[in-house]
Amino acid sequence: MRKDNQSSVSEFLLLGLPIWMKNQDIYYTLFLVMYLTTVLGNLLIILLIRVDSHLHTPMYFFLSHLAFSDVSFSSVTVPKMLTNMQTQSQSISYAGCISQVYCVLLFGGLDSFLLTSMAYDRYVAICHPLHYITIMNQNLCFLLVTVSWVLSCTSALLHTLLLVSLSFCGENTLPHFFCDISTLLKLSSSDTTVNEWVILTEGSVATTLPFICILVSYGHIGSTILRVPSTNGIYKAFSTCGSHLSVVSLYYGAIIGLYFFPSSNNSNDKDVIVSLLYTLVSPMLNPFIYSLRNRDMKGVLVNILSRGKFSPR
Repeated sequence: MRKDNQSSVSEFLLLGLPIWMKNQDIYYTLFLVMYLTTVLGNLLIILLIRVDSHLHTPMYFFLSHLAFSDVSFSSVTVPKMLTNMQTQSQSISYAGCISQVYCVLLFGGLDSFLLTSMAYDRYVAICHPLHYITIMNQNLCFLLVTVSWVLSCTSALLHTLLLVSLSFCGENTLPHFFCDISTLLKLSSSDTTVNEWVILTEGSVATTLPFICILVSYGHIGSTILRVPSTNGIYKAFSTCGSHLSVVSLYYGAIIGLYFFPSSNNSNDKDVIVSLLYTLVSPMLNPFIYSLRNRDMKGVLVNILSRGKFSPR
């Protein structure tokens, strides 16, 4: 993956989170519990959707892929961070670092596209309820998920290929808990103009454009809801998209805080903490948001627990 004449760096050093050494054990336990909660919670969502036929709808189809993406997103970064905290080792190989960059970009972009697909699903359900089954058919759902995967893989591959063409000589310390592409570019001894230009332009496709689509979808949804004459109708319409709005707020809130309001000084602490929000905190909270606010998910879970075993209905 890397030619010797391109770089003399065989590994990078991850400084990790900006926490005191004496508090390492406390934070290690906390992050381990959060990570296990993320994995178990999202896998539970996938399992519930898989075993119950009542959840075989477009919204839950997208949700199952989002849950898988969240598990993968956290698993790319958090286990390495926990290992480094436990062993006091900060190193990550060059190949491991590049692989981590690719996976972070892949699943980060996939989250964005899946949230957009879910927003479109809610738009059709509320604004065009009579045509919902016709529009949101199985072929369209598979197409939206396939396009999300293809765009995410292509985008991540483009950034990764441009990254491996750079040289890294001398400095190999990353003030982060994972290999962040922006942080890596600052260490490169090569001209990173092309990389930065691609990040800027491609970021509009992978992040800004989906966010705009989500805002437009909810603009139409809000307009439709306000025309509903009954209070019960308004409450029901809001309840169908409340969970999705909460997840969107968590995900894009962290992204906006990180990339649109960068640190005003040389400290990287804020960026590292915000990165932790969308790589660990947000994926951990998603299962709780969808299970606690969703009557169908709670009903399926209670039904399965009451039967004491997992069996298709």
